[in-house]
Amino acid sequence: MIYTVTLNPSIDYLVEVENFQMGSVNRTTNDRKFPGGKGINVSRVLKRIGNDTTAFGFIGGQTGEFVKTFLNQEEIMTDFTEASGDTRINIKLKTGIETEINSQGPDISIESYQQLVKKMDDLKAEDLLVLSGSIPASLPKDVYSELTKKCSEKGIKVVVDTSGKELLNVVPYQPFLVKPNHHELAELFSTEINHVDDACKYGMKLVEMGAQHVIVSMAGDGAVLCTKNKAYSANVPKGNVVNSVGAGDSMVAGFIGSYETTKNILSAFHYSLAAGSATAFSADLCSLDAIEELLPQIAITELTGS
Repeated sequence: MIYTVTLNPSIDYLVEVENFQMGSVNRTTNDRKFPGGKGINVSRVLKRIGNDTTAFGFIGGQTGEFVKTFLNQEEIMTDFTEASGDTRINIKLKTGIETEINSQGPDISIESYQQLVKKMDDLKAEDLLVLSGSIPASLPKDVYSELTKKCSEKGIKVVVDTSGKELLNVVPYQPFLVKPNHHELAELFSTEINHVDDACKYGMKLVEMGAQHVIVSMAGDGAVLCTKNKAYSANVPKGNVVNSVGAGDSMVAGFIGSYETTKNILSAFHYSLAAGSATAFSADLCSLDAIEELLPQIAITELTGS
């Protein structure tokens, strides 16, 4: 079973407004509400490509019930831990350009946090756990490293998609996959990453530090996969980018969903590029048909000197 953890879920309220005017009354041309949070996005994409998941995380109030009901309607299993406050609402405003207004979310008590950690006791060695997104201020900063250590010691494959010090802290515990983008990777090593070779160099440093596999996403320049003694690059297919929300999460879902089926790292990398691009080219998260349509456009190249 694949499990995802979203520590600070949301309702994402997508609002489209033409000719937006500051300080005036504006009318929406379209609006939608759907559950948000990186781990939840991973669960939703995994379901679309044929993988069952269980979503962990903290939810509260009527907004939390919306998240749970929405996921259950998509036949995604949930095992959320209750928070005392309401699940947050994030606004995604599209007005020709994209503006995001993200709420803080509820405070999480120590008791609720301990309940979540205890759920990891039921995971088995053949399971896979995805830790994705930022860590709320009310939680210990080492939550990802604690969970990665706890699960890796049991033989559970752990995927971590976060940034900054939190990412560096999990790497020594040998996560199965980490997925920084090139900006996040550059920040980790106080450098600049302007080329595939740069992404390869610093991605391999994360492998040397303990990560089993590293995907560095580079927007229109494709992505780099680093593993022990091997590195690969892949292009992204051509298309019109209409949605930046969830593309990275779709890459994670595509990679682990394909790997769980094929047990082939390169096939998983190939599929992850198609999944991420399919979301970027869509107004919503990717569909299976959109992914399969893009697969033939993606080529993988082994990088020399890695």
